Amino acid sequence: MAESAARSTRIPQPSSPAGWILVGLGAAGFAYLLYAPVLLLESFLRTLGGVFMFATLALAWNIIGGFAGYASFGNVVFFGLGGYTVATLMAKAGWTFWPALVVAGAVGVLFAVLMGLPILRLRGHYFAIATLSVAEGMREIVVNMPSLTGGGAGITIPAVGLEATTSYPGNTGFYYFFLILLLVALAVTWRVSRSRFGYSLRAIHQDEDSAAALGINTTRAKVAAFALSGLLTALTGAIYAFQQVTIYPNRLFSIEFTVLMVVMAVIGGTGTIFGPVVGAVGLQFLSEYLRQNYLELHTVLFGAIIILAVIFLPNGIVESARELRSTKRIRFLDNVKANRL
Repeated sequence: MAESAARSTRIPQPSSPAGWILVGLGAAGFAYLLYAPVLLLESFLRTLGGVFMFATLALAWNIIGGFAGYASFGNVVFFGLGGYTVATLMAKAGWTFWPALVVAGAVGVLFAVLMGLPILRLRGHYFAIATLSVAEGMREIVVNMPSLTGGGAGITIPAVGLEATTSYPGNTGFYYFFLILLLVALAVTWRVSRSRFGYSLRAIHQDEDSAAALGINTTRAKVAAFALSGLLTALTGAIYAFQQVTIYPNRLFSIEFTVLMVVMAVIGGTGTIFGPVVGAVGLQFLSEYLRQNYLELHTVLFGAIIILAVIFLPNGIVESARELRSTKRIRFLDNVKANRL
């Protein structure tokens, strides 16, 4: 168990050549992302912002679904609650964006704890169905509260004019919002993966009963993971709601968001640090390419590629690449030992 956990969190150290290369590439990539608004078109900035958003959602799902092994199909409820908290406070109470964002995160954590305490007692597909049911139930509640949420007609955040409580940041502003949140999510994921908390989640994933027998408080660990996932997802939903200005329950609580979170994390590699990001980047750009070049077949081709990826890369892109590199290294050493080189 410990060996498996260590293998999934191993990162090349800066003292090694591979580590320095990784650090250099990371620094260059970060510098490019910082200056991207100066170099790229506004429309592409919005696309990149969407990539960062989905990468954050996939990372948030990965904490409960990848590390703990509890495949939640209801994380969209945190996304929707975060969005509607910001929209309601700004449109109805006249709050500015930043205090509303803090409250949205708190709502995500609180709801995750209240939701997690009962349903995290379930396992497997029962847990997945329960989370999906909660998300759908929350969507119906929002639809049937028109005086507060606008109901099915949606709610509009004052973004321009005298009624605006916070100036609308535009594509460049939201690009940085989503980038910062993604970096925070990456830092949180990295910290979790290398902490006692992360090892507890992996133990629960592998065998929850054995983990409990070893003294791990499985209920507390699962609820904490769910709350952390809810926090990141709610913050993402809050920023997304402000970006969209007008939001609708059928959009913010859409099953499409849940499916994309799960698929991106699975294809990239669950239980890894960078897997969900790799999956989000790859699938988002693939979707954009197919939409622009094969509009009528976009959905069919996108679905087919996802199915093929799951079949041929069952452990995800990151883990498959690691296994391939390890296999090549073993073959190289075998060749050296056999005096073939």
